[in-house]
Amino acid sequence: MSIAWSDSTPIYRQLKERVVAMVLDGELKEGDALPSVRQVAADYQLNPITVSRAYQELADEALVEKRRGLGMYVIDGAREKLLASERERFLKEEWPQVLARIERLGLKPEQLLAAKPINGVHA
Repeated sequence: MSIAWSDSTPIYRQLKERVVAMVLDGELKEGDALPSVRQVAADYQLNPITVSRAYQELADEALVEKRRGLGMYVIDGAREKLLASERERFLKEEWPQVLARIERLGLKPEQLLAAKPINGVHA
């Protein structure tokens, strides 16, 4: 897990979002263990309470579960649950801004679909 911290968002939230991205990208699969709180804290020079807070939010959202003495594990169905919530969030929060910009620039659907990808992402 490589992370560049931003000053604009609390670190625990950035860490949580990184774990979410890892689940969505398939880097962490259902049933996989999350790195231990101690390991993450040591690797990224974080306070263990910060790591615990991120993990607790993931548990509160029923994306991971704590197995006594074993650590935190990604639960079955976590990826599908995340996909559904991230799609909904995108459509409600991000898409209206993207659509407004597309309209402001006068872009047509054909132009958007014909745009050449940069680094595997359409530009």
